[in-house]
Amino acid sequence: MKKRVAVVMGGYSSEYGISLKSGKVVCDSLNTELYEVFAIHVLEEKWVFIDGNDNEYPIDKSDFTVTIKGEKICFDVIFNAIHGHPGEDGVLVSYFELLGLKHTSDSFYKMALTFNKRDCLSVLESYDIAHAKSVYLNQGDSIDTKKIIKKIGLPCFVKANRAGSSYGISKVYKESKLVEAVEFAYKEDDEVLIEEYLDGVEVSVGVITYKGKVTVLPITEIVSENDFFDFEAKYLGKSQEITPARISSEQEKQVREIAEKVYRTLRLEGMSRAEYIYKNGIPHFIEINTVPGITEASILPQQAQAAGISLEELFGSLVENALVD
Repeated sequence: MKKRVAVVMGGYSSEYGISLKSGKVVCDSLNTELYEVFAIHVLEEKWVFIDGNDNEYPIDKSDFTVTIKGEKICFDVIFNAIHGHPGEDGVLVSYFELLGLKHTSDSFYKMALTFNKRDCLSVLESYDIAHAKSVYLNQGDSIDTKKIIKKIGLPCFVKANRAGSSYGISKVYKESKLVEAVEFAYKEDDEVLIEEYLDGVEVSVGVITYKGKVTVLPITEIVSENDFFDFEAKYLGKSQEITPARISSEQEKQVREIAEKVYRTLRLEGMSRAEYIYKNGIPHFIEINTVPGITEASILPQQAQAAGISLEELFGSLVENALVD
């Protein structure tokens, strides 16, 4: 009998449009001979199953089921394709765990930790993972621009602490523009991270649990046509994403080892993709995504393909791993 897989997509953040595309790729890629696939849109205004004819059926939030033509459908496993809140920050996962539902994501605590850039950096710092110098702000804090610039330097990056897809991020060249950039970041989150600018090669490293084994995928070099790897560069073709990266074998070995160390240190399972920038020959950790983009334009699918792993195999492995947990 086919296992019923609910692919949840959408979410409540600025990333909901990207998530809908990711979810569709999952639905289109899963092996329908093994799985009965249900596209579930989790949006602020509604939670619904959408069938192949665009008919909508409401999700019963008391037990995460759907009733279709009088039949109550229960799901064997949930595939989480929601970037941002509430899918990537652990909120939805905690709901699934309270209901006893199997899912492809990590535990709610690990999701919350990795989604919070500041907290994640604090943990990794204890394990000697190199990263950029940073300053933290909460909305309402006074902003001492001179003190910040003295520590961080210029240019610098101002980021929303809990946001993805480069929403709420600015590259600041002048002290006079710093407050404006902080206010822009506050539109996405009430916590802000200000980081030094690292001028070096940027690489993205996917680490996954594939068929029960921690696997580091081929490295991708990111060359943005814009000033940095912003939304346009990520999703509108304004970058080159070169897999495998044009780095030496020694550099590749070094970043692969660090990426696996980060994955194991955070005790992750399932999918992840982390970014690193080389400074003085050392890869500096930037951030990690536990629900990375999986659209046609996304990096992780490119890396899986380079490793000889099809999307059907990748997503199927995640489903099978979740089913046996």
